[in-house]
Amino acid sequence: MAASTDVFFRPFRIKSLDLPNRIVMAPMTRTFAPEGIPGAANAAYYRRRAEGGVGLILSEGTVIDRPASRNHPNIPFFHGDAALAGWKTVIDEIHAAGGKMAPQIWHTGSTKTATDWVPDVDVESPSGLLAPGRPRGVAMTEQDIEATIAAFAKAAADAKRLGFDTVEIHGAHGYLIDQFFWAGTNTREDGYGGATIAERSRFAVEVVKAVRAAVGPDFPVILRLSQWKQQDYSARLAATPDEMAAWLQPLVDAGADVLHCSQRRFWEPEFPEVDGENGLNFAGWAKELTGAATISVGSVGLSGEFIAAFGGETSQRTDLDKLVERMERDEFDLIAVGRALISDADWVKKVQAGDGEGLKGFSPAALAELV
Repeated sequence: MAASTDVFFRPFRIKSLDLPNRIVMAPMTRTFAPEGIPGAANAAYYRRRAEGGVGLILSEGTVIDRPASRNHPNIPFFHGDAALAGWKTVIDEIHAAGGKMAPQIWHTGSTKTATDWVPDVDVESPSGLLAPGRPRGVAMTEQDIEATIAAFAKAAADAKRLGFDTVEIHGAHGYLIDQFFWAGTNTREDGYGGATIAERSRFAVEVVKAVRAAVGPDFPVILRLSQWKQQDYSARLAATPDEMAAWLQPLVDAGADVLHCSQRRFWEPEFPEVDGENGLNFAGWAKELTGAATISVGSVGLSGEFIAAFGGETSQRTDLDKLVERMERDEFDLIAVGRALISDADWVKKVQAGDGEGLKGFSPAALAELV
């Protein structure tokens, strides 16, 4: 590694959350929770990352208490006595290793996976659409929406009760909350639809408000967002900084403390037509426009990207100079690392020690087991 990585190892504090460094383990779906129950293998997997020096661990997506809230049978629940007992073991293991952790709470909406599995009830979404012009499942009633908001709040309250350090709401990548944001999947004509991103953000705003009320004022709330969707990599919710402000500011005002801004490659500028080819990325613009703390993410330390890994793409390690440069100018506050931490639980320790040669690439074979 050519550049000093000292900037990654500055402490960070927001509300009740104190972190020793700026490195976050990105939430990555692993599908190793049979019947939705995390077990000893899940706890050991996360503990190894805490022992490896990760500042904040974000769990894989864990689903709220709604029918058809998951799109794979081995995605973990964040509801029910058995699943919550499993998550209590996980957070206790993380704290024993000196780590900090948030569950990512989630509803997959009408999305599908590559498996043939389907839930035994209709999937739900804003308008019964998987993608623009592609029907799947049913449109949510206002009663469904109210119950879903309450389920997000209950999951957040349980996260705090179990001892987690913060909570992340999944509002990205074409899942339920994001399907409300996206004009292509939200064609509602009631108060949860609308022609503008601000109007279509009402559902997310109400989720954030309910979560904030459930956890109180001092417990940090993280909200994950993206422009791109798994249904359409080129989709954009905000084409200009003004549109982005109209989308994000109400979410911050509702109680989101940290915006986790997902893009496929962290070094790509969000609005190059405004500030050039080396301009701010998504997280940089989110911080600039709202003043909120932000997490950036996207192919950190590796060639290729996470979605391509599911298609069998192997990624080689790359240097961190671009990331160091952006963090040294305080473009964003935290950086989330994904596949590099699947392959190497000690990635953070190696980066801190300057052991660039010891860093590993990524093979899709790593997705086949929890190590």
